[in-house]
Amino acid sequence: MSDAGSERPLRRGWTTGACATAAARAAFEALTTGAPPPDPVEIALPSGKRVAFALATFERGEDFARAGVVKDAGDDPDVTHGALVCARVRVGAPGAGVRFFAGEGVGVVTRPGLPLPPGEPAINPTPRKMMTETIMEASVNIGVAPDADIEVSIPGGKELAKHTLNGRLGIVGGLSILGTTGIVTPFSCAAWIDSIHRGVDVARAGGLTHIAGATGSTSEAAVKQLYDLPEMALIEMGDFVGGLLKYLHKHPVARVTIGGGFAKMIKLAQGRLDLHSGRSSVDFAKLARTAREVGAGREIAALIANANSALEALQIAQGAGVDLAAPLAHAAWRTAARALDTADSELEIIIFDREGVLLARAPFQRAQT
Repeated sequence: MSDAGSERPLRRGWTTGACATAAARAAFEALTTGAPPPDPVEIALPSGKRVAFALATFERGEDFARAGVVKDAGDDPDVTHGALVCARVRVGAPGAGVRFFAGEGVGVVTRPGLPLPPGEPAINPTPRKMMTETIMEASVNIGVAPDADIEVSIPGGKELAKHTLNGRLGIVGGLSILGTTGIVTPFSCAAWIDSIHRGVDVARAGGLTHIAGATGSTSEAAVKQLYDLPEMALIEMGDFVGGLLKYLHKHPVARVTIGGGFAKMIKLAQGRLDLHSGRSSVDFAKLARTAREVGAGREIAALIANANSALEALQIAQGAGVDLAAPLAHAAWRTAARALDTADSELEIIIFDREGVLLARAPFQRAQT
């Protein structure tokens, strides 16, 4: 992948988990040796590859050491890019091993269904494993016990968390410390898809039997109004309808609503499971054929085929008294049902306009193809 107008490959970055691991390693070594921290500090990624991080800050107290690393997300538009990820380390109780605590800007889990139980700091399993292993490695090198209390913090993280899905997942007070590889791949959208999956897990753990995935805030608000669903049932899937439905295939719930705007639902109707404008587009010729099938004349169909946008196509159809949304809802249902493909779930599709007015609906049916 390269930047628009450039042949330069997009630069990879580091996860918050990798940054926290580097900060913890530096603080632990400084605390237990009394020497200055290693800078740069080297850690092992889950793959076994060793990488080094420069320290941005360090302080030593009477019974602790604290180090910080500035997160570099590479060319990914990550909300935590440039954030300071810190680890304050104290020597733990003998035999206690490595224990984790949430400092400023790091959230706490409050709902079941996530990989961590309620009450735990939102430091995911892989970052915990990375930090534990790096402390164990350092302790062997230094000749001390691998007992450490690690408090991870991200100054300003509580504000940054407002731009994530953490609140909906029941993670309060700040950000999650994430990462499965230690590396951020630009525009992989892995974090968003992971949040979709965790949202399903939380809803299922909460005993919910009806969840709704929406492409945006307008359609989500409209679905919520239709069913008076709790926030926990609302999955902000964005463009990743495939990511939601394929996960629900393996982790089903009784009822699934997919709601979205007209343009996004055209793409789903035309067989797309990734609705992003940069990765899929509306086939206007095919849309015109759909219009013909529901009664549009040749002239109207030609106007639709040459429309500049989905909105213009909708307005042309509405002006001619052609219900273009209805067949699209049913075609979208068929695409979604192929991805969901389980007799354990009923599926419906709802199409809204830009104001959240319901245009068409394919009602609940068993989603086994």
